[in-house]
Amino acid sequence: MAKVVVENIDKFYENGFQAVKKVNFVAEDKEFVILVGPSGCGKTTTLRMIAGLETISNGEIKIGEKVVNNVLPKDRDIAMVFQNYALYPHMTVYENMAFALKLRKYKKEEIDEIVKRSAALLEIEDLLDRKPKQLSGGQRQRVALGRAIVRQPKVFLFDEPLSNLDAKLRVQMRAEISKLHKKLNTTIIYVTHDQVEAMTMADKMVVMKDGIIQQIDTPLKIYNDPKNLFVAGFIGSPSINQLRGKIAAKGKKIFFTAKDIEMEIPGAERLESYIGNEIIMGIRPEDIYDSDYDQMAEFPQHTKALCEVVEPMGNEFIVFLKVMNSKLTARFDPKKFPKIDEIIPITFDMKKAHFFDIETELKI
Repeated sequence: MAKVVVENIDKFYENGFQAVKKVNFVAEDKEFVILVGPSGCGKTTTLRMIAGLETISNGEIKIGEKVVNNVLPKDRDIAMVFQNYALYPHMTVYENMAFALKLRKYKKEEIDEIVKRSAALLEIEDLLDRKPKQLSGGQRQRVALGRAIVRQPKVFLFDEPLSNLDAKLRVQMRAEISKLHKKLNTTIIYVTHDQVEAMTMADKMVVMKDGIIQQIDTPLKIYNDPKNLFVAGFIGSPSINQLRGKIAAKGKKIFFTAKDIEMEIPGAERLESYIGNEIIMGIRPEDIYDSDYDQMAEFPQHTKALCEVVEPMGNEFIVFLKVMNSKLTARFDPKKFPKIDEIIPITFDMKKAHFFDIETELKI
């Protein structure tokens, strides 16, 4: 079993800075777990502690049933793929892939079979005689993957492996790594600051900020039900819109109000204790419609906005709007080009709105 259990780990540095604070999560056997968060949130430090490249200040890490706190990296049965590929420049692709097997005293015939099988899996058989400087970024990344695969480890660790690739290659390599995970049927723990990578690849996401885990769940669960304002804002592109307003009641109905805006909230019993109080409403760009194309809205509520900027994307328009003093981003249907600098009618789908406590920033 290649289950990885991280229990209450802390990381303190000599200057007293705490990079990781009581981090707990489990990567189940054969699961693809992604640690995601902004730069400096502690995700890479956590990965390096799992790999044995950083010491653990407090807590415990298990790989399989074995506590590995004091086990050397080479004895943890893991393979790590780095952001900068870390290939030996003087060796061919074949020699780079074979190096770890030679250190383990594998027979020449075994090495040849394993390297060629792994190269075929990654479709780099025709690159085996080349050196790293003769390869593109995407090819180097495949070689780095191949060097990890030949070791047949219990767990693969990936440290932002796609950040050096261009946009098109990143999309291609995301798909390749996902396919590779299914073929190898092994446990992967993967670090990225790119929430699109996390959303598209992970079985489970661990969202971090300031060394603390904010939420652990499947990508869609986190996207649709963020636990706090940070998670709501970090996951999703373009980012979720945030509006400050108050909760008001009229008879049995509850409304979100802000200056000229008054929008009914369906099923809002949970907000009754906030009546008369200020609150933050979050609504994603795809849940704001041009009012001519709002048939998909489950609970439409209408207002008007100033259209400031339009970004044509082909399949949609990304529209930057101004409502009162708030800036909003929306995804509009491409059938009608919104008129810049004009007031246009828009629709909020209030069924999809999220509400957050203004003090704790926790979802209500």
